[in-house]
Amino acid sequence: MKDQIIELRHFTMEDAAELLAYKIRNRAFLQPFEPIRNELHYTLEGTRLELASDEQNQISGLCAIFGVFIKESRELVGRAALTGIAGGAFLNAYLGYAIDQAHNGKGFATIAVNHCVRYAFEQLGLHRVQAGVMPHNKASLRVLENAGFREEGLAKHYLRINGRWEDHVLLAITQEDVRVRNDGQP
Repeated sequence: MKDQIIELRHFTMEDAAELLAYKIRNRAFLQPFEPIRNELHYTLEGTRLELASDEQNQISGLCAIFGVFIKESRELVGRAALTGIAGGAFLNAYLGYAIDQAHNGKGFATIAVNHCVRYAFEQLGLHRVQAGVMPHNKASLRVLENAGFREEGLAKHYLRINGRWEDHVLLAITQEDVRVRNDGQP
């Protein structure tokens, strides 16, 4: 099974050099789907600062950031994140993910998304996970649909991506959606 080929785990400071190599290797590929990054983002110092900040935010319960690794080789092939974690009556997180250009189309993104949803529901006790995808990013829309997300609408000028305010299709999955999908019961 494909889900046994990769593993997701929280980044550690020891992953800084490999994460930086991933970011540099995929810079041009990911740029159309991300905010414009400053040059510090593409340095070892910047990557270490990012990992330290992520660790503090995880300790504070604000996010859960994962590296996507091939089990056998331990190669970093992606990143997945639950951010903006909210408690109270919302119990929600925002999902983001990216897979190395050389490993796109192998099902790794869907595995990462499924892992994050399970983690959100089972480990964090959340009720809902939502994601936004630019309408022209058909591959990412398919990933979320394959993971059981349902479309909720279109957010106009939602995020500043690559220097432009981009519309995003909003999708979500709740614990009820997962129960219905797994056993047909509401």
